[in-house]
Amino acid sequence: MSEGTKIYPHVIPDIEDWPIYKLHDDRRRFVQEIDEFTLGRLLRQPTAQVSDLIAKTIFMERIRIKEEPWKVDPPNERQFWRRISKKLVSTSLDRGEMEAAKSNEEMLRQIIHRYSEEIVGTFGIKTFLFARRFLTFFFTRLLNTVGAKNIKGLLGGRRRLADHMIVRGQVDQVRELMKKGTVIIVPTHSSNLDSILIGYALDMFVGLPSFSYGAGLNLYNTGYTAYFMNRLGAYRVDRRKKNAIYLETLKAMSNLSIQRGTNSLFFPGGTRSRSGMLENKLKLGLLASVMEAQRSLFESGKDTKIFIVPLVLGYHCVLEGQFLIEQQLQQMGKERYLKSKEEHYSFWNVVKFTWLFFSEGNEVTLSFGRPMDVLGNPVDDQGNSYDMYGNAIDVKSYFITNNKITEDLQRESEYTKMLAEKIVQRYYKDNVVLSSHLTAFAAFELLKRQNLKLDLYGLLRLPEEEYIFHMEQLEDTIEQLLEVLFQMEKQGDIQLSERLRFPVADIIKDGVDRLGTYHIAKPLRFNKKAIW
Repeated sequence: MSEGTKIYPHVIPDIEDWPIYKLHDDRRRFVQEIDEFTLGRLLRQPTAQVSDLIAKTIFMERIRIKEEPWKVDPPNERQFWRRISKKLVSTSLDRGEMEAAKSNEEMLRQIIHRYSEEIVGTFGIKTFLFARRFLTFFFTRLLNTVGAKNIKGLLGGRRRLADHMIVRGQVDQVRELMKKGTVIIVPTHSSNLDSILIGYALDMFVGLPSFSYGAGLNLYNTGYTAYFMNRLGAYRVDRRKKNAIYLETLKAMSNLSIQRGTNSLFFPGGTRSRSGMLENKLKLGLLASVMEAQRSLFESGKDTKIFIVPLVLGYHCVLEGQFLIEQQLQQMGKERYLKSKEEHYSFWNVVKFTWLFFSEGNEVTLSFGRPMDVLGNPVDDQGNSYDMYGNAIDVKSYFITNNKITEDLQRESEYTKMLAEKIVQRYYKDNVVLSSHLTAFAAFELLKRQNLKLDLYGLLRLPEEEYIFHMEQLEDTIEQLLEVLFQMEKQGDIQLSERLRFPVADIIKDGVDRLGTYHIAKPLRFNKKAIW
């Protein structure tokens, strides 16, 4: 198999023993836990602040319903918030502190429960097994190599998916840690396919039980999608809802599911990377819930540890690449960015696109980084933590004040920032450079060198005949880059695809072949003496 890809047996063979199945088998009680936990957290505030919080939530929800309605929204949205609004108004007219506090608690309970019921999904074994079979078919068609003279391959034959989903890195250690505690996987985010692809690889190649993961509520607008997402352990995230009550409920769900031992997956960078760059600034909300979960476990007398596993996805191209690039350039350049031409898709363009989609040899790399504890310290196969000097440390001691495990949200906020920094560091160290990455980078650097007076948007407006790279120049540039990359790899600062050890001419050919896999017009192509 390519680059040592290995298919592992399942760590937990029986699906009914998977933590995610046990969680959703007890869904009603779990929702109750979320309700009580969130309510307790919000009621720590003074009564007047709670009233303001509810009022602000009502205001934001009314705007959402009016300006961003979705098909998946429940039909009684307006009526629900109208009732809450009337209750708040009647409470504000009553000057009694105790009555106001009691009314606030009642309104909060209704709002929180509405949110928690929306957020928490379910997990069905039959649906999961069907999805496993379907995704095998889907990814085989997506990643299979089908030659023009081998139409049989498109219709029925397939090469092993393991030849195209390259799983590498600390896989054996992650499998061991799954037996020692709770694993949280934090991947980079490049495509809408990421969640499905990672979930499939974890199940079919790495042999891990299903992970809990967040799915945008907008994905539930389609009936078929909603049916499967509702039954595959995904929790629903509505990014339109930015009020504090919703966000607190979402964090409570994450916290409590982790405390129950449910392995989770979420994208700490938030949305997909438009620029294609690795995330260098992470959102701290769900990471903070992981920190709180670890402290709560210690507080309850349990020694269960939570392990963080960075995961870097490497694509030659992503399906929505052109759309993401357009968004990035428009956001950066605003009026300076002008599209070179409008795209018109004829029937034959669609046919050509579909053929390229199925016929090119595609690969996706999943690079598992070094696992760490919630403080960002590396851990060994047994889950023991070590500092930067290799000394064993006790994570529990970092949550102790006056010989007692204590809640200190400000302290945990600093720990969360430290963890985010360590994750970003691992992203860069565990990133895998592919042949297409190197070839595209080298060509663009040559283009900039040939047009020193032009900025990025000036380069994009150059006529097509200016995009010519002589083979000798490109080979020389790549040789220089490889010298730097091999040194970085030796120092442990980056990972390189095995194809980058090929002769330079072969690297260029492989990179050009894989660039623009899903696009009608290839970004780079060969002529007799140069690359266009």
